[in-house]
Amino acid sequence: MKNILIILCCLLASPIVSAATSIKAEVNGMVCAFCAKGIEKKLNAMPEGQGAFVDLKRRIVVLELKPQQNVSLDAFTQVIKEAGYAVDKVENVEQSIAEIKANIKASMKGQ
Repeated sequence: MKNILIILCCLLASPIVSAATSIKAEVNGMVCAFCAKGIEKKLNAMPEGQGAFVDLKRRIVVLELKPQQNVSLDAFTQVIKEAGYAVDKVENVEQSIAEIKANIKASMKGQ
């Protein structure tokens, strides 16, 4: 019984590890790799982000946030608009860039 209480206390005291938080958008106007790199560069310059990913073919732009950091959807959208592109849809997702890339790869196998 004592061991169970010790284990329970340790579990309650340990930090809960959550999935990475990212902002994901569908972007229009990207037509070449130069466009994608330009957006990536702007997003990577944001201090709250720990990485950016652009999938030109699927028109997806992702900014993965550092732990305990937040960026409003409006601020994220504004960065993309200032780079010259239109944002169709933007949302917070509980996925890392690696998870998003894996989902894209898995969906390509199904095609």
